[in-house]
Amino acid sequence: MKVGIIRCRQTEDACPGTKCFEAIRLRTGAFSGVEEDVEIVGFTTCGGCPGKKAVFRARDLVARGADAIVFASCITKGTPIGYPCPFAKRMISFTDGNLDEGVRILEHSHAW
Repeated sequence: MKVGIIRCRQTEDACPGTKCFEAIRLRTGAFSGVEEDVEIVGFTTCGGCPGKKAVFRARDLVARGADAIVFASCITKGTPIGYPCPFAKRMISFTDGNLDEGVRILEHSHAW
């Protein structure tokens, strides 16, 4: 599995992505049960509120080889600050609807 991770731009200063990478390495969170090798193709932000750049960034990650787009837990669960993105559902839905069929969407990276 080749993944591209999209994170919240607002949490860049609070989180360097450590838990996302740990979830991949330890096969926890969204990667629980994944037995195949996981390669990170890219790690980028949504572009800032309201997340309109997420689809363009997801397309770029797919063009660079990603077959799965991961919306980091900072977007969907609000970690580490406890404030989920109010635009998360729409951003994910719009992105999913604008990618080639077969590209998987993971709606979080880690459980914490």
